[in-house]
Amino acid sequence: MAYLIALIPALGWGFMPIITGKIGGSSANQTFGIGAGASIVGIIAFLIIRPQVSLAAFLFSLVCGALWSTAQVGQFVSFKRMGVSNTIPLSTVFQLVGNSIIGVLFLGQWSGVKALIIGFIALIIVVIGALMTSVSDGQSEKKVTTANFLFLLMTTVGYWIYSTFPNLPLVKSQDPVGVFLPEVLGIFIGASLYATIATKGANWKQKENYLNILGGLSWGIAAFAYIFAARELGSNTAFIFTQLNVIIATFGGILLLHEHKSAHEMKFTVAGIALIVIGSICTIFA
Repeated sequence: MAYLIALIPALGWGFMPIITGKIGGSSANQTFGIGAGASIVGIIAFLIIRPQVSLAAFLFSLVCGALWSTAQVGQFVSFKRMGVSNTIPLSTVFQLVGNSIIGVLFLGQWSGVKALIIGFIALIIVVIGALMTSVSDGQSEKKVTTANFLFLLMTTVGYWIYSTFPNLPLVKSQDPVGVFLPEVLGIFIGASLYATIATKGANWKQKENYLNILGGLSWGIAAFAYIFAARELGSNTAFIFTQLNVIIATFGGILLLHEHKSAHEMKFTVAGIALIVIGSICTIFA
């Protein structure tokens, strides 16, 4: 049962960009939808389970959730610039590499020479895989340029903060279910502010603003399921299962969103995805 639960985050996070891509709308509409949908999941879960959480942890989680929304904005903008099938592999790698480096430098992970060697070899494999998925024949309008690459990298900082904060003493002692609600409420606040400012309030009258809540429900269910998967299997194993989302999102973008890939590009994409998954699995041995 624990392994089935661990597949829910992979499915939810994998299908989220496909759902929002099908619905369409601006990056403001899509970001708002994620915040609103995730908040619905968070409120329902909180009312049913009624976990305890301190005021300090609640407020801190709220701020971290708001910072997460800046990274999600970057991802949605990148979907439109590069396509889902190009963005997701790069975003996955940026998150994995960034989180690993933060873990080594500040959280005492990968302690020992052997762990460092295995860990960094795994990261090199992942980076090579990401570069392979970015190979382009130049035939598509949605391709990875230096500007698009750097934009996605810079906005990924919000994901790094969001992924790191559960390991901080203020939050680590709390019930994960208890901090889930303020996290998603923070995402909703950040997303609402961005959407309102970016569209000068026009987003509130657009139906895509509300249809994209379906993508938010997918993301929220995935994030909530991940809490229980990590409890049962440990964070490392649970995280590896989540990496299956890169397969779903990448090939879903190609097949369901009709993002063009030439035969040459597809060979590199398939090989690159395989390396990303292999490299991700290797990190659990570090």
